[in-house]
Amino acid sequence: MKSPVGDLPAAGAAAGSESHQEESVTTLRLTAGQHTLLHRHLFPGDELEAVAVALCGQSKLYGSGARWVVCVHKVVPIPHTACFDRRPDLVHWPTDLLPDLLAEARQKGQVLLKIHSHPVGVTRFSGPDDVADRELFMSAAGWLDTEQPGLSAIMTPGGRVLARAVSAHGGFQNVDRVMVTGPDITIWDRAVPSATRSTDDRNRRTAQVFGQATTRLLSRLRVGVVGASGTGSPVVEQLYRLGVGELVLVDPDIVEEKNIGRIYNSSLSDAAEGRSKVDVLKAAVLRSGLSTRVTALPLDIFDPRVVLELAHSDILFGCMDSVDGRELLNRVATFYSLPLIDLGVRIDADGRGGVDQIAGQIHYLVPAGPTLMERRLYTALDLQSAALKRDNPDMYEEQREEGYLKGVREDRPAVISVNTLAAALAVNDLLARLHAYRDDDNGDVDVVRFSLTQGRMLSERLQDQPGAFSRHVGRADVRPLLDMPALSR
Repeated sequence: MKSPVGDLPAAGAAAGSESHQEESVTTLRLTAGQHTLLHRHLFPGDELEAVAVALCGQSKLYGSGARWVVCVHKVVPIPHTACFDRRPDLVHWPTDLLPDLLAEARQKGQVLLKIHSHPVGVTRFSGPDDVADRELFMSAAGWLDTEQPGLSAIMTPGGRVLARAVSAHGGFQNVDRVMVTGPDITIWDRAVPSATRSTDDRNRRTAQVFGQATTRLLSRLRVGVVGASGTGSPVVEQLYRLGVGELVLVDPDIVEEKNIGRIYNSSLSDAAEGRSKVDVLKAAVLRSGLSTRVTALPLDIFDPRVVLELAHSDILFGCMDSVDGRELLNRVATFYSLPLIDLGVRIDADGRGGVDQIAGQIHYLVPAGPTLMERRLYTALDLQSAALKRDNPDMYEEQREEGYLKGVREDRPAVISVNTLAAALAVNDLLARLHAYRDDDNGDVDVVRFSLTQGRMLSERLQDQPGAFSRHVGRADVRPLLDMPALSR
């Protein structure tokens, strides 16, 4: 289990530490593809230790608690033949490539991950591991000019990953959560608190179906929901009653009388008072007396504060019509290695009771996969129209009237029963990713479609290929945020 390395060339003194006294929560995120690559390299079948390194994007958020998210961006396996010594409990490897990697990491504001295998399945770091990690990361800290140069991790034969942060002074801090996002959502938490009797009672019916492990996992999740109206409000209603630990709710709009009929827990008095949609939903969650915490953000998704709060969630739900908002949320999921569930409902009616189509679709997106645009939910022209409408409404109206742009349809027909069906399918899709209950493999379910006019529901697997955003996977915080100048303020 020892991973001794040679000295790295000196590259300057480490920076001073930040002074934050809040409790720290650290999460390491990988995509399923990255996890598979690492597992194949670390366990070649010879029962000897192997090692790999990775450059990782990072993001820090300070509020009621301090959060540090580390996302794998670039995996670099150390060739087995290049290692000086490989044994069942030791790997001695060269560090010749590290100066170039650390220079790249410093330029991009990234940190280092070192991960090695434990072929015998030991799920703890050894004394020799401690010595090797201090030697590596104390040297790397000078190159990166930071007090937090990165993480060290071990992988067991079954694929489980345990990690710890190593400071510039050689101190260790356990990583609280390791998350792998793919068709399945796999989460390993370092410490899992026992459920109280009251929590067991509240979630007993859910646990009867999905088991206590799943209900306890739900209680530890932070879920972002963008859009608090037609599909967003029934998504929120289900999530907090399932016992999700925290909800991050995003919607800049207020409740109006015209949408009382499709927003759960809203009232005419809310409309009269002009209350924020997210505040109305937050009040309903608090009124329930259940344990879900709520961060309500009555802000536009293009606000950088919103992007960062969503980045520090574990799972994202997109419950909005705007194509530019959906595109931005797709970028958030990619840059921060998050799973995204996008909901869409379409009702074609003549306004006098004639119905041509009532349909919907639930898309599940992984960070490196095809984007919403590549899935043909909207076109580049749709995106151009929406962006112009946001940035320059007068020019948008002028070009739309002249026929240069497709108009962005507003006040789409909405019916609470249809929206609720779409929301239920989306939440159940999440449950299937956490607790594989479907007959079909989750890898065969990229989208669920339904048509009430045709009485059909089907799931579909889309073509496996890298998406247009795949090069951004795991970059996390960059300048400008998400590589979008609109977020640079």
